[in-house]
Amino acid sequence: MTGGKIEGLKIRGTLLPFGADWLLTRPDGVQELDVRITAQTDDEELIYIHYGGLYWDSPEVSSRLDKGESVDPSEYYFRTTPIFETSSIRYGWLNNVICVGVGKVIPGGVHYKIYQIL
Repeated sequence: MTGGKIEGLKIRGTLLPFGADWLLTRPDGVQELDVRITAQTDDEELIYIHYGGLYWDSPEVSSRLDKGESVDPSEYYFRTTPIFETSSIRYGWLNNVICVGVGKVIPGGVHYKIYQIL
């Protein structure tokens, strides 16, 4: 993890340029994600984020992505389950939510839309 942005209706900040992510490719070709990162909000609060997830695609889609082509996310499966931890009073509500992330492969990285399950 080298950084990034976090933006939403109730939060805005930066993903700090340290953290870790691991990818395990199973015999069936499905990739299991294990990601750990810290976000710093624009008002300087810290939020630890960790998530697992699954990614899979066809050999044809994988080849196109390897070539740097833009591929519509409907052509692959990329889902995560982020968990948030913070001691911040302002963002403490994040400690008590279940979310699902939908990932998209973009040039040089990934983009997630995170949805709170109500």
